[in-house]
Amino acid sequence: MEVKQVIVARTDLGMGKGKLAAQAAHASLAGVEESMRGHKDWYDEWDGQGQATVVVKAAGEEELMELMKRAKTMGLPSAIVRDRGLTQVEPGTVTCLAIGPAPASEIDKITGQLKLL
Repeated sequence: MEVKQVIVARTDLGMGKGKLAAQAAHASLAGVEESMRGHKDWYDEWDGQGQATVVVKAAGEEELMELMKRAKTMGLPSAIVRDRGLTQVEPGTVTCLAIGPAPASEIDKITGQLKLL
């Protein structure tokens, strides 16, 4: 079974490359923690397969929240990142979503149509 993680990042906030990278890192870690709590077997597979992670684009908060809802409905580990607002965006701004580590075929049902960042 192929296992991966997908990070969905908002492109409408105008975050700089460094800020976006930091938010994606926060999302990845939160997703891993979520996976380890409920699906350690998926985490172990993902870790053993080289930790495949893909970053894709979302147009805004509404799209991220809809994707999160779909992931939760399917039982996939997922986590939303809200920024503390110390630099480029307002406090509480939703910046990224992590889905997985989880089976790639299941994640693709949710994020397969999104473009790479």
